[in-house]
Amino acid sequence: MDKKPFIALFICFAVAGTVYTSAQDVNNGKKIYNEYCKTCHQDNGQGLGVVYPPLAKSDYISKTDKQTIIREVVFGKVGKVKVNGKEFNGMMMPLPPKYKDKDISDVISYVFTNFGNKKGKVTEKEVTAAKKKGKIK
Repeated sequence: MDKKPFIALFICFAVAGTVYTSAQDVNNGKKIYNEYCKTCHQDNGQGLGVVYPPLAKSDYISKTDKQTIIREVVFGKVGKVKVNGKEFNGMMMPLPPKYKDKDISDVISYVFTNFGNKKGKVTEKEVTAAKKKGKIK
């Protein structure tokens, strides 16, 4: 009996499930971004003047390792940051505790794959590991 058709069918179902989950993740990430992040970083990720840095086509996002960004989102960030050639000196509040690790991975993945960014997906495991490292000092 030729197993190739069964393997092909299994792969199709696996890929379809992944696409569906990814669409849910993106929708959840966008929802959280709209609830919490867009007030400062704006609808289009362009930031707000000299107060809040842009997330759109951000060289900070492309150059900074995922663990650092996750920890900044989870624990907040205070102080200077240079984004796309401009210096910002302010404070980013941490995400509220109501957001679970899955929510955090979804919203960061949303930012990493939208607004002209191409950093990729963040997993729930990466968020959990970053949280264990604690706040960046």
